[in-house]
Amino acid sequence: MLFIDQWITAYLAVVAAIIGAAGGSFINCLAWRTVHREKITSGRSHCTRCGHLLGVLDLVPVFSWVFLRGRCRYCKGKISPRYLAAELLMAGVSLCLLFRFDVSLSYLYYLGFSFLLLAVGLVDLESFRIPDRFQAALILWWCLFLPAHRGELVTYLADSLAGAVFISGGLLGISMVFDRILGKDTLGGGDIKLFFVTGLYLGAAVNLLNLIVSCFLGLLLGLVLSRMANHSENEENGENKAQPGTEKRDSMQIPFGPAIALSSVLCVLIGRQLTGWYMSLF
Repeated sequence: MLFIDQWITAYLAVVAAIIGAAGGSFINCLAWRTVHREKITSGRSHCTRCGHLLGVLDLVPVFSWVFLRGRCRYCKGKISPRYLAAELLMAGVSLCLLFRFDVSLSYLYYLGFSFLLLAVGLVDLESFRIPDRFQAALILWWCLFLPAHRGELVTYLADSLAGAVFISGGLLGISMVFDRILGKDTLGGGDIKLFFVTGLYLGAAVNLLNLIVSCFLGLLLGLVLSRMANHSENEENGENKAQPGTEKRDSMQIPFGPAIALSSVLCVLIGRQLTGWYMSLF
């Protein structure tokens, strides 16, 4: 359907981008309220600095942030660029999913998966935890679409459960060993549970690829956060060395959820092609 006519292609692409950006805006709100223990049903969106209720013109995905130059219309306080980034990211993801799966149940299935992964990543990035409610929502979304695989349900279930159990189980075993050796937690339980959930969606081979890519992205994220933390510390101290009476932090906590989320979306888009190509070499 997507490529029947160029005007239809353009129209569907615009609709997909709008859906992605609007969904990204909502998920941003959901993630912020989750971290700050504010109910999603507690009222209209408001400025996180001054608390002023936001109007329709303040809530247009992407455009509001750009036209307001990243500041609240009422208190002129800065609005985090993460709002713009999440909206643009999900607009791009929605477009990529449309061109990958066309107008289909698969598009809807993986778009919901991506939205929930965005929520996981944003919450973990700010609070260093992955709420079980998001893990449960991901499992329920997966179960909801099981009837779509009725023609190959046994094969699909076997691959999904293998991807969930083997990857997360292996990680749990490795984590327990390193926890004992190092005397501290090396991998959060939420991360292990998230790999279980992504295995349901990706299957065994692709979830293994997901683990590898997640580790690489996690290292990159760690480097970026470390540089940002050092820059912030230097600005506070006014110079590169710490102030007298303060100790420099030897290590910092790195949220792994955003890396897993981004890697999972990439694996949805190109994971099966990559694993298929690799297996064809043998």
